[in-house]
Amino acid sequence: MPVPELLAAVDLGSNSFRLLIGRVVKTPAGTQVYPLDSLKETVRLASGLTKEKKLDADSQHRALVVLERFGDRLRSFAPHTVRAVATNTLRVAKNAREFLSKAEAALGFDIEVIAGREEARLIYTGVANTAALGSGSTLVVDIGGGSTEFIIGEGHEPRLMESLFMGCVSYSLRFFPNGEIDKQNLKQAELAAQKELEVIARDYLDAGWQNAIGSSGTARALGEILEQNGLAAQGITRDGLAGLRELLLRAGNADRLKLEALKPDRIPVLPGGFAIMSAVFKMLDLEALAVTDGALRQGVLYDLLGRSEHHDMRDVTIGQFTHRYGVDRAQARRVAALAHDLLHPLIDPTSEDDVEVERRLHWAAMLHEIGLSISHAGYHKHSAYILSYADMPGFSKMDQSKIALMALGHTGKLNKLSGTIEDPNEWLAVLCLRIAALVHRRRTDLDVSRLALERDGAGYRLRTDAAWLADHPLTEFNLRQEAAEWSRVGIALDLA
Repeated sequence: MPVPELLAAVDLGSNSFRLLIGRVVKTPAGTQVYPLDSLKETVRLASGLTKEKKLDADSQHRALVVLERFGDRLRSFAPHTVRAVATNTLRVAKNAREFLSKAEAALGFDIEVIAGREEARLIYTGVANTAALGSGSTLVVDIGGGSTEFIIGEGHEPRLMESLFMGCVSYSLRFFPNGEIDKQNLKQAELAAQKELEVIARDYLDAGWQNAIGSSGTARALGEILEQNGLAAQGITRDGLAGLRELLLRAGNADRLKLEALKPDRIPVLPGGFAIMSAVFKMLDLEALAVTDGALRQGVLYDLLGRSEHHDMRDVTIGQFTHRYGVDRAQARRVAALAHDLLHPLIDPTSEDDVEVERRLHWAAMLHEIGLSISHAGYHKHSAYILSYADMPGFSKMDQSKIALMALGHTGKLNKLSGTIEDPNEWLAVLCLRIAALVHRRRTDLDVSRLALERDGAGYRLRTDAAWLADHPLTEFNLRQEAAEWSRVGIALDLA
């Protein structure tokens, strides 16, 4: 069966229902799913669970109305191109079967109630395919409306997965009736979450992780609130949560909160989500949690695609971009190889930061000429613009910004980078890229084995030999001009 051009994922969460439509792009570099359209409706299905664990009529009505809208959007889709999954609330609702028959009729497609660990696996797949995970293992925490998933994985492979029965909707209803917040009910909510976490905390702490990411609505909402109210510089932090706790207690009721980035539909479930996140930080001894948009719906899309091989999404994206923008791949590889050979001896291979600089240099070298697809004049500026603003799956905005700066700085005056680069190794990467692009200006294979870059005090020395320079007089002239350009930004570059 040929790979379809469009795929759709429907996520019937306990708080929100989401529809994500993706466009499948298949190139020699790999296959990706680019977001094309999305819909989100706050349903709060979990709030409709009665004491007898049955969905009440009102919650069913809200859900069916939304599913009819989704079904209208998906009317032209073939059944094999749509996957709809339901999570915790429909796992526990005793009348789930009766509701699902009506829900499937409204949507027009089958709905699959997935187990907690399957939900965790799909969440990790979504995060791994849309976020830059970094080297080593990654902890992913996803606080949903009725359950919270915890995954430790490496690369694209989840290793440890659990789903706990606690969510922002269920905890808000249970511990914060009518939105009231005080020290007592906040403490009780946190203790209840800590009790749930006791079951898995030791195994997770023993496994360990190098990166920690929060996915989905609660993490994203908390991250935005902390950042935009000056409580955290980026993402979710322990100190930021402490500051938000004081604001919650001072307000006394969720409806009285006056916070930047607090959306109306998030107000009723914020206390429960905060209590769970606070417990997660305590029990898993976290200091900070990065935030990503990638979640269950993205995982469903990639699972639906049925990819048999997994790669770092950033590498797949780079390959796809070279194809899309008609990059001279042979030239890109020449420049990338020499830039790597110049940089590698000067960095610490055990330092994750240094390794990331090296990877960003490789990506920048592969894409530094994509601006030629627009115009030769000022092409490095076009390259930087594309790399800054294009949708690049797997890349963070920070990654894109740094790669764009390298592409901008690979030729021309260096003063345009002044004030934008602080890390000395980032400057070093720019130097390596500039030398590599300059040396390979002929766009033919050269013997560059006698070129080496060394540190020389606060500057650098490019080593070669007189015979090589004599054979390449234009390159020697350009390298001496390059040394003069670096002196203008206060960095010495000598030829030896």
